[in-house]
Amino acid sequence: MSWANVVGILKHEFSDLGDLSDLTRVCLRLVVAIVLGALLGYERESRGASAGLRTHMLVSLGSALFVLVPLQAGMAIEDLSRVLQGVAAGIGFLGAGAILKLNDEQAVKGLTTAAGIWLTCAVGVAAGMGLEATAVLSTVFALVIFSLMRFTKK
Repeated sequence: MSWANVVGILKHEFSDLGDLSDLTRVCLRLVVAIVLGALLGYERESRGASAGLRTHMLVSLGSALFVLVPLQAGMAIEDLSRVLQGVAAGIGFLGAGAILKLNDEQAVKGLTTAAGIWLTCAVGVAAGMGLEATAVLSTVFALVIFSLMRFTKK
């Protein structure tokens, strides 16, 4: 095998971002997902929640990637529902890990964090699908809910 063949194979394998517009689109979607996940994660971490900045950033980034890759590969938008079902089920397990019942006398803890992880997944999906404005608006709503509703707690 010659070097020309190796270079040709490498070029083919890394051709999913063929031009600058593809690279810009993918970077924008993934960066939006990371930044919005960071905002939600920072809020949770500042409240001492078990899942904070890194967890929310990774959930949002992973969710964006799970929808972005099939779209790049040419999957029809109608078929993406199967991917979304898998992502939602997987996030359910992660959220369940954030919920704790300490003992019989104490209340369940971590429900808000679990719901935040679930929402962060949805924000990442929106960003990955190119619906950045919807992702930003949803994040703003979530931050308002996190901020205002903490005053209703004991």
